[in-house]
Amino acid sequence: MKCFKLPDGRVLVVAQGDITAVSLDAIVNPANTMMVMGGGVAGAIKRVGGDEIEREAMKYAPVPIGEAIVTGAGRLPSRYVIHAPTVERPGSSSNPTFVELAVKASLRVAVERGFKSIAFPALGAGVGGLDVEEVSEIMARVVRGSMSPSLVVFIARDAEALAKMERGVRRALAIEPEDCEVEVFKTSS
Repeated sequence: MKCFKLPDGRVLVVAQGDITAVSLDAIVNPANTMMVMGGGVAGAIKRVGGDEIEREAMKYAPVPIGEAIVTGAGRLPSRYVIHAPTVERPGSSSNPTFVELAVKASLRVAVERGFKSIAFPALGAGVGGLDVEEVSEIMARVVRGSMSPSLVVFIARDAEALAKMERGVRRALAIEPEDCEVEVFKTSS
């Protein structure tokens, strides 16, 4: 795990793993405006956390890009799911502007709700079609320039995505990361 320590004391962690195993205040679902949780990260959140997450989210639909809503997390170890649209329709492609707006909206609702920790997948990558390194740079730049919880975690699904994510964050922040141990994932007791 790599920690990027921001000058104001906040920490941005880049870690590899399964976002559905993250145990923080909230995880972010890169949603579509209709809140249909079909494939990609949304599908995984629904599979592990339960259909009730999608049912609750759909009560708010349509949610425009640039806004975000909060639902319970069902059976997930995190407390809440922040649904931030990065695409218009299920399966459609994303773009850098949509990613930036989704990160800003997610951080805004996290701060409003008093969350101390939040985890993001590579928004707009995967189903959205964008490059992990590019979106990680955008996401880190938004985190640096916005109010956010004191712990922000970017989750990469595999080693290749992790390397790209670290490069993107490094470029955005111009800070060298440190090795660190932060409790991000649910530990079996």
